[in-house]
Amino acid sequence: MPTFNEVEMAFDYVSSAPYGTNRVVYDKTADRLLYASEMSDESEIPDDIDPDLCIEVPHAHDLDLGHDLVFRFIALTLPEDEATVRRIFARPGAYARFKDLLERRQQLQPWYDFEAAAQRKAVEQWCHDNQVNISSSTVGTPPEPTSQAEARQASSTSPRFKSTHQ
Repeated sequence: MPTFNEVEMAFDYVSSAPYGTNRVVYDKTADRLLYASEMSDESEIPDDIDPDLCIEVPHAHDLDLGHDLVFRFIALTLPEDEATVRRIFARPGAYARFKDLLERRQQLQPWYDFEAAAQRKAVEQWCHDNQVNISSSTVGTPPEPTSQAEARQASSTSPRFKSTHQ
């Protein structure tokens, strides 16, 4: 039975590359995670794997952890910058410019904290929805902040964490 951290690392692996490049499946019969990448010839996923007995680990975009998350954060913390952020995301290279804006507004760490909490919540929900049993040795995290005040409070009390996603 995988730990939550192992499932979260599998999610990070899938999400660390363009959509469809990296894959991880949870094999229910073997009770383990199997990795594959189009960037290498190595794959732990057999060609004859039974799709009824496996579940694909989702990409961040499958769990609404892309632009939707950015705009939820902006609505809570910097609503006056929504138009600016929309212009930023209308062109390539948006995340770098978005993070530059957050740094100027001293909101970069709150963004990382918000993103990490949302990712953890989404992965936990995915495990629950897909009946992926995880070992009980997981450490819970606070829920995603739902107001500007909660977002600022969470950023002042949570451990420092930098996201691995771009």
